[in-house]
Amino acid sequence: MKPKKSLGQNFLRDNEVLEKIIESADLKPTDLVVEIGPGEGVLSAKLKKKAGKLIMIEKDELLARNMARNFQFPISNFQIIFNDQNYKFENNSGIISGDILKINLPELITQNNFQKYKVVANIPYYITSPIIQLFLETEFPPTEMILMVQKEVAERICAQAGQMSILAVSVQYYAKPELLFYVNKKSFFPVPEVDSAVIRITPFQPATSSPALLLSKEKGVREFFRIVKAGFSAKRKTLINNLSASLKLDKKEVEEKLKKIGINSNQRAQELSVEDWKQIAMRIYE
Repeated sequence: MKPKKSLGQNFLRDNEVLEKIIESADLKPTDLVVEIGPGEGVLSAKLKKKAGKLIMIEKDELLARNMARNFQFPISNFQIIFNDQNYKFENNSGIISGDILKINLPELITQNNFQKYKVVANIPYYITSPIIQLFLETEFPPTEMILMVQKEVAERICAQAGQMSILAVSVQYYAKPELLFYVNKKSFFPVPEVDSAVIRITPFQPATSSPALLLSKEKGVREFFRIVKAGFSAKRKTLINNLSASLKLDKKEVEEKLKKIGINSNQRAQELSVEDWKQIAMRIYE
């Protein structure tokens, strides 16, 4: 099949890389796996041999139908999902033709009794952040995610204090990311313009990410990220200038709050860790 550029389709053709992904996932016969964007199914075939249950989600309906035929799924297990919320698969494998960002993820998880599950995928690069956010913020996050992403994005996600970004904070607030290995662009067809990397994201279990604000959990998370975005609002400006301007707070007040937690007000947002941001959030809302 000819890859569709509009869907960011670049098919992995390197068997050595496939084996390294499988090895990194450390799958057992009892494991439940969700794969996003299986494409031609080369990774899917290896996942199916290792995992106890595999559910694939493919936006391209033609690819999904080809996968269903190639895997010889019973027709009852091949569903075209639009507004339907029946995601139950009776057998060990199944495929949904639908947009991962539009399906009801909690329903998919609960209907298939995914108490613990893993996500293993070569995800479409143009929606990397929304996919990661979807799984980290869901009511039932995976135990871990093994993802192929663009090299530069992988490095940003796994950055440490000094090179942080909103993306890094957004992931590290919920989970621990690790860069496992790089993948040359020549491992794909068609050859993309960028190299890739495989990362592991391990959500905190149980969720321990919410700062201890004097707010509800949902509002606390929302306000935490409002403060982070304020801190990153102007890259070249100092923390005190960004926070005071974006949050409409007096500079002296902000300086005092930062001083109490040992943070220099002249630092810049990229120099702070997630724990620093939690402390700032608690001080501002104390």
